[in-house]
Parts: sequence; structure tokens; C-alpha cells
Amino acid sequence: MSDTHRTDNEDPTPEDLRRRVEHTRDELGMTVEALAAKADVKAHAKERTAAVKQQTAEKAALATGQVRDKAAQVAQKLRDRTPDPVLEKTAQAAAQVRDGAARAGQYAAEKAPEPLRETAGQAATAARTHRTPLLAAGALVVAVLLVRRSRGHRR
Repeated sequence: MSDTHRTDNEDPTPEDLRRRVEHTRDELGMTVEALAAKADVKAHAKERTAAVKQQTAEKAALATGQVRDKAAQVAQKLRDRTPDPVLEKTAQAAAQVRDGAARAGQYAAEKAPEPLRETAGQAATAARTHRTPLLAAGALVVAVLLVRRSRGHRR
């Protein structure tokens, strides 16, 4: 503990005492900093929160990818198992729905007040920018409904 070149038997000089005091102060300061870091609950909580947030984001990304893959598989199986006449009728019905929706949209655009048209435009833009998640959610709903329907027929 001594920084002096003297032996312990001799009396320390004032300079030796000053060095010892300074050394002890440095050690005490480092000890206090280490204890303060250990006792900083808020910092530890922030670190843990950041770690959990990162893990959650990774798991969510993985789950989203798995859901998209499964939805694509279910959609492909559905297309493969659906007879051609049904697909044609579905395409015709979809075209009729699109035409009707376009006519209804045109009518609504002509009759709706300006603030409502602006809000509808913003909603349409948001739907276009988030198309993939909306399609994945729709495919998932269809898959769930098909599974429930097929289980109902087995009973």
C-alpha cells in the first residue's frame, strides 16, 4: 500500500503521507463510482428494456415472416385445389365487385364534402403504403376461415 522507498520501520515524511492520502482518495473514488454504477437501477432497467425490445422486434420479424410464408402456402394450396370454373366465376365476381366499387366511389366522390374526400384519400394512401401487411392479414383470415369450415364438415 505504500508508495515510498522507505521501510515501514522509519517515520513517513509529509510527502509520503500526502502520496498515501492521494492514492487512498483515488481508490476511494473508484470504489464509489463502481458502487454507484451497481446501484443505478434506472440505468440497469433501461439496458434491460432495450435488450427485451430488441428481442421482441427480432421475434416479431421472425413470426411475421413465418405467417407470410404460411399464408402464401395456404393460398397456393387453395388455388391448386380450386376447380377452374370456380376460379373463373371468382374472377368474374371480383371484376363485378371492382366495377361496382369504382362506380360507388365515383358517386361518393361527386357527392361527398371536401373534408371527407381528403380523409378518404389519406386512408387510401395509407392502405397502399401498407399493402403487404394488409394482404397477409387478409390471407390469414381466409386461411383461418377455411380451416374452421373444413373442421366443421368433419364433425
